[in-house]
Amino acid sequence: MSQRVHQLDPNSLRAVAHPLRMRLLFALREGGPATASQLAAKLGESSGATSYHLRQLAAKGFVEDDPERQGQGGRERWWRSAYTSIAVEHLEDFLEHPDPEVRGAMNLYLQEVAARHTIELSTWLGTMHEWPEVWQGLGDMSSMRLRLTPERARELDEKIHALINDFGDDPPEAKDAARVRIHLHAFPIPDTPEESS
Repeated sequence: MSQRVHQLDPNSLRAVAHPLRMRLLFALREGGPATASQLAAKLGESSGATSYHLRQLAAKGFVEDDPERQGQGGRERWWRSAYTSIAVEHLEDFLEHPDPEVRGAMNLYLQEVAARHTIELSTWLGTMHEWPEVWQGLGDMSSMRLRLTPERARELDEKIHALINDFGDDPPEAKDAARVRIHLHAFPIPDTPEESS
């Protein structure tokens, strides 16, 4: 699937900043197309709830009908993610937005993303013994610290993203290839007493 990125704006943010909607999007992006009933069973929700929230996501273009599966095995609607990822440019525009609902929605969105990262990392730690030995030692949980200006921190972030984009996927026929999740967390921390003196 080619990369299709949705840039969040205040209007679309309000539609997606909901715990169940974000879980639905993740499930469709990672697990592929599904019906509301299938998603309800996977997420432990009612099919009425998943159906309602899928329609809300569809109204803003986050999910869409999967034409390849419509009509298979009954009359239930099949959904797929319309994007491979969601991006937030100029986070400060959301965090400093004059509308408190936008600020609150962005805070909820970021908290849900952080929670998803934690779940994914915990899942890896709990299941890494099930992977072939060649993969078991490759997980990375590095923590590093640099002293940077905001401009250099942004430059570092951009260079890391560019490296990942340039690196690209191995071809589908590559032996032993697997999907690899990369989380990037970069944020300022307070100085230690020694550094601030």
